[in-house]
Amino acid sequence: MLLLHYTGMPTAAAAVARLCDPAAKVSAHYLVDEDGAVLSLVDEDRRAWHAGIARWAGADDINGLSIGVELVNPGHEFGYRAFPPAQMAALVDLCRDIIGRHPIPPHRVLGHADVAPARRQDPGELFDWSVLAAAGVGLWPPDGCPIGDAAADLADLGYDLAGADLGECVTAFQRHWRPGRLDGRLDDDCLGRLSWLLDRIA
Repeated sequence: MLLLHYTGMPTAAAAVARLCDPAAKVSAHYLVDEDGAVLSLVDEDRRAWHAGIARWAGADDINGLSIGVELVNPGHEFGYRAFPPAQMAALVDLCRDIIGRHPIPPHRVLGHADVAPARRQDPGELFDWSVLAAAGVGLWPPDGCPIGDAAADLADLGYDLAGADLGECVTAFQRHWRPGRLDGRLDDDCLGRLSWLLDRIA
């Protein structure tokens, strides 16, 4: 699994300091700055502590099953903003390199909000997942997908409906795959995109 985050701190320096502080008990394999600079913080063959309490497709040891990438961004608390082109380009290159070394399928390229929808929002609705998918990293449903017939398809995709309520899971889904409207409702557009994604992992 490749798991993307935002740092959610006022500055890149503050984020690096926290990720490198053993007392903070949080780490990630990589950090990508807004100017495109990439820092390697933890070897890929070692566990990094980036996911916290999280669950996806029945698995709850997400730290042990994933490579974590932090994107410098102040996040929703400190002035959330779009991710600059230089940062996205560096992220695409980094993700391609990681996937070249590890057999991570497209449907296992996820955001922190996907695996922890009750407590996390990152990388959020301003992160352009379609840029990654166009570069061969992850999945992005096209507009106008045929409508599925069950909200329970969220669980089939991997969302933990036991650990978060339906609205939280739907909002996390929208942040990733339909960021135009975050209302926690499975409308026809969401159902169509969900059905398209399930067809890709069947």
